[in-house]
Amino acid sequence: MAEPETGERGDGGDARRDETEHERFDRNLEELTGELRVVVTGVQVLFAFLLIVPFDSGFRGVGPFERTVYLVTLLLAALAAVCTIAPSAEHRWLFRHDDKRHLVFKSNRVVIAGLAFLALAMCGCLLLVTTKLFGARTGALTAGLASIPFLALWFVIPMRRAAKLEAEAQSDRARRRPPERW
Repeated sequence: MAEPETGERGDGGDARRDETEHERFDRNLEELTGELRVVVTGVQVLFAFLLIVPFDSGFRGVGPFERTVYLVTLLLAALAAVCTIAPSAEHRWLFRHDDKRHLVFKSNRVVIAGLAFLALAMCGCLLLVTTKLFGARTGALTAGLASIPFLALWFVIPMRRAAKLEAEAQSDRARRRPPERW
């Protein structure tokens, strides 16, 4: 992932926001932690639900396919938890080491992976429940259809927008660049 384009300031800050580079990384980290408050809560609720499912008396009646779906879904939810909690853990280790730039960029990538694991875990839950209620064909269809909004809203649309903004930024940089002289 490319580093965001900054304005015309020489200190690495962003002239469009009148902030220094350190202020920008502080803001970026604060925005990330605010977003994670929402995501981590959802991940924890899903993971907790999955942890108690096998202790329900009805779980004894699930077949091998549902057990496999359950195990894979549980692992995906655990990976989502690992990835969405990782920025906090890394921040604790790097606290007072003046490495916020690294923390912001790495955390962004890890959280995106966590969102992918979360989307897969949520689709796995849908597969598990609808398979138990209506059979494997309906379960697979439901999980497949449910994956479309996750893909579109969480990944495809933001990635397309980021690509468009990056192309516009490159075009702007090319227009501002002085001509090369031989």
